[in-house]
Amino acid sequence: MITDETIREALGEKAATALCQEVIANGDIPGFVRQYMHHDDPRVARNALWAMTKATDAELSSLQGMLDELIDLAMTTENSAVRRLSLNIVERLEMDEESLRTDFLDFCLEHMVSLDELPGTQTLCMKLAYRMCSYYPELMQEFMCIVKEMKVDFYKPAVKSIRAKILKTGEKKQA
Repeated sequence: MITDETIREALGEKAATALCQEVIANGDIPGFVRQYMHHDDPRVARNALWAMTKATDAELSSLQGMLDELIDLAMTTENSAVRRLSLNIVERLEMDEESLRTDFLDFCLEHMVSLDELPGTQTLCMKLAYRMCSYYPELMQEFMCIVKEMKVDFYKPAVKSIRAKILKTGEKKQA
């Protein structure tokens, strides 16, 4: 049985995977995420979201109806781990032109270049901003200018790598 205490103690990779499998076996991923994503104990919220990152994309697709809730969580939480994990889940869900939120695009554009942000969050924000901008050529042009102007010396290798991939992909699309 899943309790706050079992989630709080799910520290290792094996424990997180086991928790994920138990949630999947119970058949209510959205109910689990909704119950724990805003938990008063940030460790419980973090571990619950971390466990869900162990699910397959097909399993996570049951969270599609919670896309806006997960985006809101990412944009409002003060906990950097909860932000990164909720963005990880959002990045694995479908986003189409109709689901584009300008507030979320602005958030991603800001956090992908913020030197105060952790590299995991920066890279997820960059990927998500790229996806959102891909629906609009004028936004993509602006996005690519921002990415090109990033001073790479200030960023960690993960951010540099995603930046390079995006620039390479962008060049191919323009050619």
